Amino acid sequence: MGLYRSMRVVGVLVLAYSLSMLPPALVSLWYRDGEVEHFGIALLAISAVGLLIMQVAGKRGANKSLRRRDGFIVVVFFWVVLSMLGAIPLMLGTHMGFVDALFEAVSGFTTTGSTVIVGLDGLPPSILYYRQQLQWLGGMGLVVLAIAVLPMLGIGGAQLYRAETPGPGKEEKIAPRLVQGARALWMIYVGLTVLCAAAYWLAGMSVFEAVAHSFSTVSTGGFSTHDASLGYFDSSAIELVATLFMLLSGINFGVHYMALSERNPMHYFQDTEVRSYFIIVAVLLLVIFSTLTVTGVYQGFWHAVMDAGFEVVSVLTSTGFGEADFSKWPLFLPPLLIFTSFIGGCGGSTAGGIKVLRIVLLFKQGVREAMSLMHPHAVRPIKIGGRVVKNRTVQSVWGFFSMYLFVFVVLTLLMMAAGLDQVSAFSAVATTINNMGPGLGEVAYTFSTVSDPVKLLAVIAMLLGRLEIFTLLVLLSPRFWLE
Repeated sequence: MGLYRSMRVVGVLVLAYSLSMLPPALVSLWYRDGEVEHFGIALLAISAVGLLIMQVAGKRGANKSLRRRDGFIVVVFFWVVLSMLGAIPLMLGTHMGFVDALFEAVSGFTTTGSTVIVGLDGLPPSILYYRQQLQWLGGMGLVVLAIAVLPMLGIGGAQLYRAETPGPGKEEKIAPRLVQGARALWMIYVGLTVLCAAAYWLAGMSVFEAVAHSFSTVSTGGFSTHDASLGYFDSSAIELVATLFMLLSGINFGVHYMALSERNPMHYFQDTEVRSYFIIVAVLLLVIFSTLTVTGVYQGFWHAVMDAGFEVVSVLTSTGFGEADFSKWPLFLPPLLIFTSFIGGCGGSTAGGIKVLRIVLLFKQGVREAMSLMHPHAVRPIKIGGRVVKNRTVQSVWGFFSMYLFVFVVLTLLMMAAGLDQVSAFSAVATTINNMGPGLGEVAYTFSTVSDPVKLLAVIAMLLGRLEIFTLLVLLSPRFWLE
């Protein structure tokens, strides 16, 4: 009964998603690029799949609320089904094979930003817009969007929210009712996107370019309409806009909500995670700027600061925009930036990675264990923001971290078995599981040259990273289905 109830919700969400084919169709009509028919076919195909899923599921358990396990089923099935359906316009519009189109769609939805397309500058405007839209919808989470604007579905929103929302602290609500909270998050998300688009336009982009890049900036996705990414514009003003809005998008949207609702910007500095996030940015900026200056990569102070700041924020927030080619930077800088992507942004943001709050908790736990060796009888609770963190929370963070490393190692070995060299395999997994985009070695720019097995492994890594490992792995447990 629970599976039928969950699949019915998936069907309704897929049917609702089919409407997202309308904006790129309108873009096609505006630019007369000949793609409107393809988006029309995609709309009909996705609608048909949604109706078919609803028909198969029937009305069994339709009036009952979702349980916690149902939330996992809905989120995972919805993301997998949507990734396959999202590939349809790409297959029709660019004549890609299924594996390439699936890779591109998953990269978009998970806001990874890796691509298999070479020659973006020559693609129809509607296809370029569609890729950006994929990231924008995936940024805050399509399921959270459904909770915000489709409460009439009668689904257990709390269960979907906990399964979908990235980062620790999922039990906390920013508003008394979950629907209100989800709407507040999306209002902030839309507001940031509008401000970002306006800033890009004032910095010199066309309206189309400004809207397109605001989608991938606020979602921390990193797709661009040009092969050279933001480097195409060669503009310090555009670089500054991108850095600012990537930095803002990597902050917990709950903190944005508190700061705006109480009109108190000090919330950003009072929050332990956000404060740690700023400190990490500052330290990395200082290290990378100093190294670039000492090694003589840049002769000018301003240029070195700009490129260092842009790449630090781009990688830390897992956006992956390209402006300077950090894979060619000297000494330890390329691997340092790859390792930086493991940190990620704040929990409750659109960024990927492990999340800053988990890193802080792991560090504090490590310090506590080291102190316990010297003072074994001392009781030292871990505190975040003045509040004692429950041992259950610390254990869950360690569990996530250990599973994260295990999955990373397994995927890296599988990538090597599929033909990648050690550096390429390591960075391919790092960039996909952290939802970042650019890597090192063969995947420094695109995944276009790697084999289909590598691309499919990358698809799995992107989904695992976006759904934070456990949401997807829990469905592989026989016990989950027996309960």
